[in-house]
This record gives sequence, structure tokens and C-alpha cells, in this order.
Amino acid sequence: MTTPEALFALGVREDTLTGAEREQLDRDGYLPLAGILTPAQVDALNDRLAQLLAEEGEEAGREVHQEAGTDRLADLVNKGEEFTPCFSHPRVLAAIAHVLGGDLKLSSLNARAALPGQGLQGLHADWHAAVRPGDYRVCNSIWLLDDFTPDNGATRVVPGSHRRAAMPRDEMADPSAPHPKERLLLAPAGTVVIFNSHTWHGGTRNRTERPRRALHSYFCRRSETQQLDQARHLRPETRARLTDAQRCLLDV
Repeated sequence: MTTPEALFALGVREDTLTGAEREQLDRDGYLPLAGILTPAQVDALNDRLAQLLAEEGEEAGREVHQEAGTDRLADLVNKGEEFTPCFSHPRVLAAIAHVLGGDLKLSSLNARAALPGQGLQGLHADWHAAVRPGDYRVCNSIWLLDDFTPDNGATRVVPGSHRRAAMPRDEMADPSAPHPKERLLLAPAGTVVIFNSHTWHGGTRNRTERPRRALHSYFCRRSETQQLDQARHLRPETRARLTDAQRCLLDV
């Protein structure tokens, strides 16, 4: 199955995104999509993540990355059917495909919860170097499992920075400092924010008493190395429940 065939099988059409949505994604480098998850889906995902954190303990997230001040989980494709929409939802896939020119595969599916008093990141891009505008290699999606508020560690972005052909460290003495053009991604749980991963972004400090939870469904071009080798990690029982189109987007 080809990638265009897989996208079509999963419901992606020419009009899955509006023209205005595509223009916003091109201009700003990010696009909030409201109501992708129902409240019941949000609750089910949060329940499953809590269970996994309890089971995995200090090993949680080790397949990809562990980060001080956060709860991390990785390899979520294998860890429950609840996570299947995160690499199969047509609206999300349409936005990812728009950024990557229809050339995409899942790189990783992880969870990150900024703990109270923690979570601050320097502005960064999810690629090792600057790229020319249009030559984008990676695209991410943040699945909000809590409301993102000004106080609980919402992600900040610098609109249009994906078109600068520069990295934050090239223009900022301290990428952890506020940027004059940054915006916070503020939205209710159930929203998914697509962002061109060459857009400068970073987590802010969680100044509340509760973790701020989200999933990151991260895609790359098919010629790039996945953050998590999906073929090597895929469990037989996971493969059996996936469709041909889903397996194509995992590149397995």
C-alpha cells in the first residue's frame, strides 16, 4: 500500500482541511483543531497513562527519552487501542500531510506531563538544523489531555519561525528566556494542535499543583529515521489489530 492510498483509506480527502486552515498552518507553523477527542476519550487516555506510569515506574519513557520534572511514556502504539486515533485521525493526518507534502510516517507516539513547578524548556525545533522554507522534515501534534492554561505549563510557540531558516540558538542568547513574539497554546482538553516541528516551541513552567498532561504524535518523512523504530518494537498482537493503512503509516 502506498502512502496516498493509506491516507485515503483513513479518510483523508482534499477538503478534510479548509483552505483557511491550510493557510494558517503555512503562515503560523501551527494549527489548533478543536474537539478531536471526546471527553470520554480524554478520560480513557488519562486512565491508561496513569496505569502505565504505575506499572513502568522508573523505566517509564526509557524507550525514547526521560526528562527531569516530567512524567514520560513512550512506545504507546503498543500499549493500548486507546492510542490508535493518535496516528489515524483523518483531520490530524491531513494537517501532517500538508506540512510534509504527503510524504509521512509515524516517528513516535509519546506522553509528556509537566509536573508541578517543572516543565520549562528552552525554545527549540524538533530537528538538528535549520531548513529552507518548504523543506520540512518533521511535524508534530500535541493531544491536549488537560486544558492548557497560562499557569499549567502550556506550550509556547513563535509564529512563523519555521520560515526563518534559523534555530533559536542562532538568534537568542538564552532560548529559555521569553521571546517577544511567542504565544501560548491555550485550548481545552480534547484539542489537537498540529505544529510544523521546525517552528520554535517549548514547554513553560507548570505553576499549578497538578500535572499537565499531553500526548505527542510525531511524524517524519519516510526517508528519515524514526525516533522509535516501529518495526522493531511492534508486538504481534498490535500488528494483528492494525489495518493495512495504519501499518503503512507506521512503516511496518
